[in-house]
Amino acid sequence: MATAEAPRLDPRLAAAAALVRPGAAVADIGCDHGKLAVFLAVSGRARRVIAADLRPGPLQTAADNCRRYGCEDRVELRLGDGLSVLSPGEADTIVLAGISAKTTIDILAAAPWVKTPGLRLICLPATKAPVLRRWLWEQGFDIEEERLALAAGRWYAAISAVYTGEVRRPGWEACLLGRWEELPGAAGYKAQLAGKLTKVLRGLGPESPERELAESLARRLGQQKE
Repeated sequence: MATAEAPRLDPRLAAAAALVRPGAAVADIGCDHGKLAVFLAVSGRARRVIAADLRPGPLQTAADNCRRYGCEDRVELRLGDGLSVLSPGEADTIVLAGISAKTTIDILAAAPWVKTPGLRLICLPATKAPVLRRWLWEQGFDIEEERLALAAGRWYAAISAVYTGEVRRPGWEACLLGRWEELPGAAGYKAQLAGKLTKVLRGLGPESPERELAESLARRLGQQKE
């Protein structure tokens, strides 16, 4: 039986949904169970949603959720690999959530047409957000906004970037800090990053050229004193 109530999203997907501009035409790539696509359609936040996945099983679950929430007419399901399911111009917002930074970059690099002025990416990397931030800036995307989410004891950053064509060559401090320092949850995310830096420092010898940079970043995060 269909219900008009939108599904409840976990904190990570809720962070991604909050970055979608009202009225957007959205492509949710790697949609899994389809709850984000359903939420965007049922809530009216998106005017149109294409939900795609590489695997038939999750796509069937997404279809079941569309029927459950009565939005089959607003969510188009597609089976396929990455952005091969899309044609340029079909979506103005592309969501890539829950995959590694490397996989995200591989998917985007395989579709050069994403470098279209005004095209918005909403990325929720499972790992190595600084690597993704660097790639986005170097490819001409401007990181406009971020949201932080705590899930299963770990902090994640949802990143909204729009293509402008202006290439940046950011340092690692900019890539690490992104645009999240003033956000709710910043203290927890900062502590998580500091913990990773501590592990990096343990593995660097005193003469390592990377040690000075790691120490500088650790100080920036407030975990080391001068």
